[in-house]
Amino acid sequence: MSGDKIDVMVIGSGGREHAICWKLVQSPKLGKLYCAPGNGGTATLERTVNVDLKVSDFAGIAKFAKENSVGLIVIGPDNPLADGIVDYLQSQGLRVFGPTQQGAMLESSKAFAKEFMVKHKLPTARFLVAEDHQTALSLLKANPWIRVVKADGLALGKGVFVCDNDAEVEAALEIMFGERRFGDAAKQVVLEERLQGEEISLLFFCDGTHITAMPACQDHKRRFDGDRGPNTGGMGVYSPVPLYMNCATEIENEVIKPLRQVFADKAFDFKGVIYAGLLVVCEQNPDGSVAYKPNVLEFNARFGDPETQVIMPLLRSDLLQILWNCTDGTLSSTPVQWSTEAACCVVACADSYPESSSSGKAIVIGTSNNQSVSVFHAGTKLSDGKLVTAGGRVLAVTALAGTSEESVALAYESILKIKFEGMDYRKDIGRRKLAACR
Repeated sequence: MSGDKIDVMVIGSGGREHAICWKLVQSPKLGKLYCAPGNGGTATLERTVNVDLKVSDFAGIAKFAKENSVGLIVIGPDNPLADGIVDYLQSQGLRVFGPTQQGAMLESSKAFAKEFMVKHKLPTARFLVAEDHQTALSLLKANPWIRVVKADGLALGKGVFVCDNDAEVEAALEIMFGERRFGDAAKQVVLEERLQGEEISLLFFCDGTHITAMPACQDHKRRFDGDRGPNTGGMGVYSPVPLYMNCATEIENEVIKPLRQVFADKAFDFKGVIYAGLLVVCEQNPDGSVAYKPNVLEFNARFGDPETQVIMPLLRSDLLQILWNCTDGTLSSTPVQWSTEAACCVVACADSYPESSSSGKAIVIGTSNNQSVSVFHAGTKLSDGKLVTAGGRVLAVTALAGTSEESVALAYESILKIKFEGMDYRKDIGRRKLAACR
């Protein structure tokens, strides 16, 4: 990266993209920042301009980037990555942070990802793949351990069924193959065994040869307190994770080292963010100690949401420099530094979420002078200069503090300053007990 300032364009409109933009504007190397299409938060961020372009408008994005001398394009959401936005923009001579369509298959095809795990000896649950209804039913009959049914493709985070018995598996298969509820995303399905444990989100910057881990965090995907209700895009997240600290050695040896070797050997072409969703099985040893067995549940091929809303405030290095180095293949040239503080993020959503979203409701965000609190916008927009709701997950409040208990308390204290009609949020983010894994 030269000494000149770089104009950057971020693609997406959610809380993840707002958090990325929020961090980018702190870079002394940043010139102008564009967000397409952006939201109410990016619209009011310094040096940032929303651009009325859909994430699927590859040609429009390329045209705008060329006309405005954009030096780096950062892709946020999964769908355009799966559809080949990076391949297209690179063919137009543009520098892009994100994997190609082939690299994005780690997320866009669960069958591909599972085969990747097996090939590179990453621990994961047993699985089988079925391309039609009858084959899936036959596999279930022959393999009673099948308890998880996943649509192979992208299904907005809703294409996974965790079942307790054969009847529930059969019902999930009927939804996939009979009702075709997920369309082409379920042209084939992955059938897995069900593992019992705790999930951890572990993200890495990747430049094609090297990976650098970000702080581990834990998302809360269920809609309601106590991990009840339907899966969502994420209701809150916290870091550090006590479980991760207990089994960091096992995760390093069984997940990170093999993954690092994949890229050192250039066995897989990928530049961007790799997100490993881990599940740690905890078993009691005869002597009373706990054995930790990490498994890779899935991969995502981009920044997580709401994980990014916790990770960006913890990042102490220049995000723009890191992203540039990833596209340049020089990630190892600059150390990536992180805060030692604890972070907690709580998502404010529409009370009808995830069944439906909120639109046009006035939002009031109380003022705060606390520099340790950030409010990231997801489902918001400016309408006649006023901030209103425009989605299911509306805002994410992130608080940093010296301890986990303090960050949780500060996040909940801060979310009370936010008001909109029909607002709801989980009351137990960061408070989940991990007694079985201690």
